[in-house]
Amino acid sequence: MGHMVESVLLRRGIPLETATEDVCSIPAEIGKECVCIDFTTPSAFRENYKFLAKNFKAVVVGTTGWYDMKDDVFAAFEKEGTTLVWASNFSIGVNAFFAAVERVCEVLKGNGYSPAVNEIHHIHKLDAPSGTAKSIASIIADTLGEVPPIEAQRIGEVPGTHTATFTSGVDKLTFTHEAFSREGFAEGAVAAAIIADSLKGIHEFKDLILSPSK
Repeated sequence: MGHMVESVLLRRGIPLETATEDVCSIPAEIGKECVCIDFTTPSAFRENYKFLAKNFKAVVVGTTGWYDMKDDVFAAFEKEGTTLVWASNFSIGVNAFFAAVERVCEVLKGNGYSPAVNEIHHIHKLDAPSGTAKSIASIIADTLGEVPPIEAQRIGEVPGTHTATFTSGVDKLTFTHEAFSREGFAEGAVAAAIIADSLKGIHEFKDLILSPSK
């Protein structure tokens, strides 16, 4: 993902200060003028989030697997006054999928539909279920009032496929988002970085792009 983000930045003519696997090696005087786009690993982000909050102008986090410590992460960014934009998935299509699932749940609530979530990713993905699948399940639980089971599969080099189903005694609704590559994630992350450059506070990406003002 780091290389994909780098290629999107270069293609769009957006200045790239540095690309590194050791973010803590970046001097603070450079970081304070930059937006950091983080696609590392859950363990790396857990170790580095305080450094990111202290040393960058803003941070865009596409890494997942740290949501159990959201309160600590958000507190660190609030303390430093650093902008944070985070998402379980930066794909514009996936965020439209989130919105569709939420609306469907509003319609189906109280009408006897049982939800389920399935996700398929490449064998290199470190967390299972994916952060995106957990976000879908959270939307369903909050809106429909029922916690769906999540099935996670790791197959080959699949970029990411997410499916939400709603089954009743008389019919079944199926909603699927299939990524053809990881480029959509990188494009969304770069879009988030552009927004974050002139933004304050802590924001989930889906709230920014689904806002009526956007």
